Amino acid sequence: MKNSSPKSERLLQVYSLLTTGEIVNKKELAQRFNVTERSIQRDIESLRCFLSEQGVQQDIAYIPKQRGFRLTHSTHCGLSNSEIFAVCKILLESRSMTRDEMEPLLDRLIACSVPIESQKEIRELIANEKFHYVEPHHGQRILDTIWALGSAIQQRQVVTLEYARLKTPGVVKRRVLPVGIMFSEFYFYLTAFLENKATFSNPDDLFPTIYRIDRIKNLEILQEHFFIPYKDRFEEGQFRKRVQFMYGGKLSRVKFRYRGPSIEAVLDRLPTAEIIQTGNDEWTVQAEVFGKGIDMWLRSQGDYIEVIERWGD
Repeated sequence: MKNSSPKSERLLQVYSLLTTGEIVNKKELAQRFNVTERSIQRDIESLRCFLSEQGVQQDIAYIPKQRGFRLTHSTHCGLSNSEIFAVCKILLESRSMTRDEMEPLLDRLIACSVPIESQKEIRELIANEKFHYVEPHHGQRILDTIWALGSAIQQRQVVTLEYARLKTPGVVKRRVLPVGIMFSEFYFYLTAFLENKATFSNPDDLFPTIYRIDRIKNLEILQEHFFIPYKDRFEEGQFRKRVQFMYGGKLSRVKFRYRGPSIEAVLDRLPTAEIIQTGNDEWTVQAEVFGKGIDMWLRSQGDYIEVIERWGD
């Protein structure tokens, strides 16, 4: 045949199709590449031999029902239907991204993680919630910024940023040492230390500062690196347990009496909370928290909570 594709290029294209989860059909591929079906069969056998020699735990299996070939994994690395459904529901409920970032992310998650025969069912299960998705009011694309900041954290690079204040109008410029990225209630946050603590009179500046990533207007990652001794390293997991309300400030401790319907909801809301006394349908609880954001939550509980003592304010 004339104008047939070179074998090396054809092999790469066939493998590329297989890696997307597609079922490839010999007849369709033969027409596409202007070769015989026997040539396509030899291509598939060549790919099988290559995968076997490389030990990549992949094979190409014939699927009789679809009359085509699919890439399979001897060690399953995808997600089950229930797992990907739960992940999609969490992402949609988070309302953390604009629609033009959220929808492609969901589509790729389903395409890459779920067998082809299950993808339609998953898409139908989330279709209504996806259609009525309400994106955050800030309207800012954030995924590229999150990745850039994540790289700066890993490489210990100093960052300069212009940040739109939330309480008072205006933009402030800061040089910071980024140490963590967190998510809470619709927003992603950067946790960072101010570089020149001595220039700030507010004692809370000695503790990590929290910046909402969508409010970062300009960002520059510098070729300057900072060093934190291992003993002083920032432990994101430990900090996250103590900063549930995304307000910066000092580490403090609060003790309160709870008389509400669900002590489990309190313990889940405050991961550091400990019950130190129980009795008569009430619990005495103590927790460690950063900042004063907890005050709003305590007040929101009304008569369910009575604050007994605060330390560290």
